[in-house]
Amino acid sequence: MKKFLALILSLAMVFALVACGGEKTDDSQNNDGDTSSDSPVAITLATGGTSGTYYAVGGVLKTVLDSKLTLSKLSVESTGASVANVNMITDGDAQMAILQSDVINYAHEGTNSFDGAPETNALWVAGIYNETVQILAKPGINTVSDLKGKTVCVGDVGSGTEINAWQVLGAAGLTKDDVKAVNGSFQDGVDQLKDGKIDAAFTVAGAPTTAIVDYATTNTLNLVSLSDDELAAIQEAYPFLIRDDLAAGTYTGQDADVTCVAIQATLVASEELSEDVVYEFVKAMFDNKDALTKATPSSASSIPRLPLPVLPSPCIPVLRSTTRKSASCKQDRYRVLT
Repeated sequence: MKKFLALILSLAMVFALVACGGEKTDDSQNNDGDTSSDSPVAITLATGGTSGTYYAVGGVLKTVLDSKLTLSKLSVESTGASVANVNMITDGDAQMAILQSDVINYAHEGTNSFDGAPETNALWVAGIYNETVQILAKPGINTVSDLKGKTVCVGDVGSGTEINAWQVLGAAGLTKDDVKAVNGSFQDGVDQLKDGKIDAAFTVAGAPTTAIVDYATTNTLNLVSLSDDELAAIQEAYPFLIRDDLAAGTYTGQDADVTCVAIQATLVASEELSEDVVYEFVKAMFDNKDALTKATPSSASSIPRLPLPVLPSPCIPVLRSTTRKSASCKQDRYRVLT
């Protein structure tokens, strides 16, 4: 009997030790940082060059929002800007990025820089600020159609400005045979306009744009305003170009509103991020809009109008299309902020 009791006690001690050992193992896994459902998700935000606006805006987002986020932890990375940022998300090297709204459109359609590239899993989340397509011209040129037969600086070769310039000109029915195009920076264009060598120059930048401010101090300002028909044609062909009216007084000598289109500096997110993580991030942007505005660099001076609605209108690709060049909008992955 004594031997039997001793055996029972021995077995009990063994089971107790095993149980304690199992509990210790579980605790050690948690203490070693094993990810759990409560652990913040690490988000790398791809931006642009360290001297550029995207990198500065990324730094502002981190500074203002870091303490507000419970589901994610943000780090900001300097990159080669829009095209590189799309590729980083596609390759899994970044989870969020700032890039131009037309670039995300090209990525989903497989056009321009993304011809033949794999379809990206970067999803449109929210606009941050507008980059306005502005046309500075000689007096007497009042619409895009008036540029027929004129000499126009369309931006540097291969630049985003050049792409947007031809989109605007093309939507107005003008071809490369209708316009004498010259290439150069916007400052080059402004200088040539002052010297009477060209008739108009395109720029894509946040307004007020420094070069136009300087031009208006010593020259008669004439910014081309889009007609209703021109605006409708542009937006039908390129829905990522949104209407952006420059209010009277934006520049010295500007007595009336000027109708333009704009691309957006846009926040995108990887399809792999959960809806809750993205929702919390965007809600924090809206809830802290004033703090973001105050901390934003002057080169993104139009940010007080934004963040824009979480979902775009008119539609640009929000979800990966099952096939490229699909003109229809898919069901929105990320819910609207309410």
